[in-house]
Amino acid sequence: MRSPHKETCNSRHFTWLMKSCFPNPHETTTTTTIKLSSSQPQPHTTSHTQATTISSLPDDIVLDFLSRLPPSSLPSLSLVCRRWSRLLHSSDFSDLRRRLHLLHHTVIALVATDFGFSTATLLNGVWSPAVFLPCYDAVSLLSQARLASIGPRIFVVGRNATVVYDTWTGKMTPRAAMISPRKKFAMAAVSGKIYIAGGGSKTATVEEYDPVRNSWSVVAHAPRKRYGCIGASWDGIFYVIGGLRIGALEQNEFSRASLGGETHAAAYASSMDLFEVEGRTWLKSRAVPGGGCVVAACAVAGKIYMLTSHTVELSFWSFDATRKCNGGGGAFGEWCRIKSPPMRSPIRVHTRMRFSCVGMGGKVMLIQVGGCVKSRDGFVLVYDCVTGEWERGADLPEVYRRAAYVGVEC
Repeated sequence: MRSPHKETCNSRHFTWLMKSCFPNPHETTTTTTIKLSSSQPQPHTTSHTQATTISSLPDDIVLDFLSRLPPSSLPSLSLVCRRWSRLLHSSDFSDLRRRLHLLHHTVIALVATDFGFSTATLLNGVWSPAVFLPCYDAVSLLSQARLASIGPRIFVVGRNATVVYDTWTGKMTPRAAMISPRKKFAMAAVSGKIYIAGGGSKTATVEEYDPVRNSWSVVAHAPRKRYGCIGASWDGIFYVIGGLRIGALEQNEFSRASLGGETHAAAYASSMDLFEVEGRTWLKSRAVPGGGCVVAACAVAGKIYMLTSHTVELSFWSFDATRKCNGGGGAFGEWCRIKSPPMRSPIRVHTRMRFSCVGMGGKVMLIQVGGCVKSRDGFVLVYDCVTGEWERGADLPEVYRRAAYVGVEC
C-alpha cells in the first residue's frame, strides 16, 4: 500500500466504502436503448456514463455520512486519503457530531520526560496510560506551554516551539512557532483555529494559528497587556481571563513580576476581555469577582467556570456565556458564585501548587497538582454542571501529578 497521505492509493485492500472514494476511469455503465418502429428499423443507441463514486460528491455530503460512523472507525478512515483526513479534522465535522450527540469527551494528561512525552487518558473514570511520544526537549517545551484541542488533535504551544499530537494516529508532529515568544499566556481553540494573547511585556498582540496553513498571524491588539492569564472559548468568543496587568500600579494592591529579565510593576487584572474572532472585535470587558486572583478556568455547556483564590479561601464562579438576542452580540449574563470545591483543609495557592480546570461534556474537572504535601498531590474533583454538586474523581497516578491537562472531543 502506498503512503496513506497520498491523494490516491491502492484500493485492493479496502472495503467497498473506501474503494468508492476513488474514481475508476476504466469503469463505465453501459445503457442500450432500442426504439422499434413499424415503418423502418432504428439503429441501436448506446450511451456511456461514468459510475458515481464518493470522490465525485461535494464535501458537505461526504461530511454528513462520515459524521454518522462509529468512533472506532474514524482513526482508520482518517488515513484513507488527504481529503478524508482534512474533513475528519475540520470543525464542521465536530459540529455535525455534536448535533448528533456522537462526540466522545475525555481528558488527557501530558507529562514531559527526558526522552519525550507520556500520556494518560481518562477512560470510564480510570486513568489509563496510553502511549510514549518521542520529542526533542520535551521538558523545556511543556514548562512554558499551553494546551488546546481541536477534535482529536492536541496543540502544545510553547515559548519557541509548537507541536501537535494526533490522538487517532498516535503521532506528534512539529509545527510553526508563534510570532512573539511568550510565557503564561492565554490560549484557546475557536472555530477550528488557535488564539493566544498576553504572556509578555513587549507585545499586546493577539495571534491566530491556522492548522491547515500551519501559519501564525496577528489579528488584533488586546486592550491591555497581561501575564499569567487564562484562556477559554465559547460560541465564537475568545475569553482572556485574569492574570497580572503589566505596567499598572494600583494603590495597596501590587506586586513585582519578573518578565523577560526585566522588572515591571504589576497588579491583578481584575477583568475578562472578550474577543469575537469572526468580526475581529473586542466586546465589553467584564469585571472578575474575587479580587482578580484567577487560579483556573474553562468553558462548559454555555458557561465560563472560574476558580479564584483569596488568601486560603477558594471560590468557584460561573459566567453565562450565552448571547442575548435583545442586547446584540455583546450582551451576556453575569458572574454567579456557586458551590465551592470541597477541600479537606484550607489550601494556600503558591508557586508549587496549581490547579487545572478542564471541561468534559457537561462536567468540570478540577485537578490539583504540584503541592508540597504528598497526600494532596494529584487529587481530582468533578463538578456536575446540571446538578451543581461535586464528587471525588480518580486520583492521578504519581507520574502524572505534574502534567498538563486538556479536554478532547472526537
